[in-house]
Amino acid sequence: MWKHFLSRLPKKSVKSESVDSGRGNSGLQGPNASSNLGPGRPNSAPRRTSSVVFPASVIAGIEPLISFKDVPSSEKMNLFISKLSLCCVDFDFRDPTKNVAEKELKRATLFELLDFVSANPPKFSEPAILALCKTCAVNLFRVFPPNYRSNNSHASENDDDEPTFDPAWPHLQIVYDLLLKFVTSSSLEAKVAKKYINHQFILKLLDLFDSEDPRERDCLKAILHRIYGKFMVHRPYIRKSISNVFYRVVFESEKHNGIAELLEIFGSVVTGFALPLKEEHKIFLSRVLIPLHKPKSLGIYFQQLSYCITQFIEKDPKLASPVIRGLLKYWPITNTQKEVMFLSELEEILDVINMAEFQKVMVPLFWRIGCCISSYHFQVAERALFLWNNDQIVNLIAHNRHVILPIIFPAVESNAQNHWNHAVQNLSLNVRRMFSEMDDVLFLACHSHYKEEQEKINLEAEKRKEAWEQLETAASLRPPVAGNIAVLVTPLATSITC
Repeated sequence: MWKHFLSRLPKKSVKSESVDSGRGNSGLQGPNASSNLGPGRPNSAPRRTSSVVFPASVIAGIEPLISFKDVPSSEKMNLFISKLSLCCVDFDFRDPTKNVAEKELKRATLFELLDFVSANPPKFSEPAILALCKTCAVNLFRVFPPNYRSNNSHASENDDDEPTFDPAWPHLQIVYDLLLKFVTSSSLEAKVAKKYINHQFILKLLDLFDSEDPRERDCLKAILHRIYGKFMVHRPYIRKSISNVFYRVVFESEKHNGIAELLEIFGSVVTGFALPLKEEHKIFLSRVLIPLHKPKSLGIYFQQLSYCITQFIEKDPKLASPVIRGLLKYWPITNTQKEVMFLSELEEILDVINMAEFQKVMVPLFWRIGCCISSYHFQVAERALFLWNNDQIVNLIAHNRHVILPIIFPAVESNAQNHWNHAVQNLSLNVRRMFSEMDDVLFLACHSHYKEEQEKINLEAEKRKEAWEQLETAASLRPPVAGNIAVLVTPLATSITC
């Protein structure tokens, strides 16, 4: 009976130790590191190969493993480990003519592994989890070559150079898909996998976000988001590690390719924060997200950053006034493109702010908006005047018009009379008319005060002009200065209002 039962099992094959086969005997070890030959397979095919890693220097003669459908269910996990060991071989994809057959074999094996993980296999054993993590580490974790644009002082968000694409991407994409399916699989127990998908593994994944290939960053974004959702024990560490990346961008490099993707992950994380918000999350907002407005490369990740901040304010409306103060602190003075972005973000914040928080910051806020309205750059002035197209903002202004109108009126009136751009002039006239309809008495009082101030300014200008004329006349009557006599020249003191 036993003899009859054993005769039905696939026969084992001897490990190949031939030098001609091109295999090394170092790699993943474990009691489950084995695989069975299916019926009809030649005896020369390897059966137990999970302890074999094929070094990159010895790549000739790699033999394919048997298919999952040719082994019983009890041996599929062992075959899974064996195939993962086969995929630990690293090839040079910079030369497409080198090791073509071996690369295709590895690619086909990776597709087999992907199909196996996607088909809801049995619970992954610890050796299987270790083998997959090691395979992903061997294939994915790498140091990127130095990028000349990172050290270029003229590099900015408008850099038109094409990103550098990894020639191994068709191969890397399958490994990323395999890791994503593995992390999201119901067959993976987080309590077991957390020992292998650990802090070091997560840190290596975060390092890969600096890849110039947007396809790779999209894959990493999906994987890290799933890891954050599945491994609750790692959530604080992931948030802290992402914060460290942001700190480096703000205070050191000002350049990182994956900031937009990391902010996109954090945007979805913020929506899941419980109320009231922890102090840790408020510190992240004030010390990380708000200073991220400082780098010149803001345009690359502005939308994701603005979304994160809006999510914070929707969670806790009391954060609106600290955020606005932070924006005023980092407000760009000479970068008009960033000014337009800041104004756009201000509109989103003012759209959800409550009256109490608005009143805390309305004076410095509209002083800055008045400076933007007076800007000679028409896009800045135009974007600032577009704020009056928002009904929520107009309602906030109307309720606090006695404070806001005296601050903003000089800029609006000056634009309506003197601005060089006709579109800005027309928008200023529209805002002027809205103020007149809102409170005609206050409008006339502000207009009268503006005229008085303009008369004082004109009078001071005339006095200054007469004083200079007198000095020039007196200087012309004196004999010319001869020799090397030093002349003290005092610079004209000017006051900068914006």
